[in-house]
Amino acid sequence: MAKSIHSPEYAVMLVLLRQLREDAGLRQVDLAARLGRLQTFVSKVETGERRLDVLELRAICRELGTDLPTFVGQLEAELTKLQLKRSRAPHHV
Repeated sequence: MAKSIHSPEYAVMLVLLRQLREDAGLRQVDLAARLGRLQTFVSKVETGERRLDVLELRAICRELGTDLPTFVGQLEAELTKLQLKRSRAPHHV
């Protein structure tokens, strides 16, 4: 698998992170403050301009009221839906 922040799978993760932030009632600036970062950090993460490492992801999850294993479970469920959608799409020759 190619390492890319522009892959459909990475986009699914970003959508999930933003959804969790919004569900927590936090603005980007609020999450950034909790992380001790600037709002631009959160913005760049959510737009895919900045790739997260696992420890940054863990910290974000904790500030959004979840933990890394739970988040990964949610991500796996969403990625499975994406794979099913792809497998059902008509194939062009």
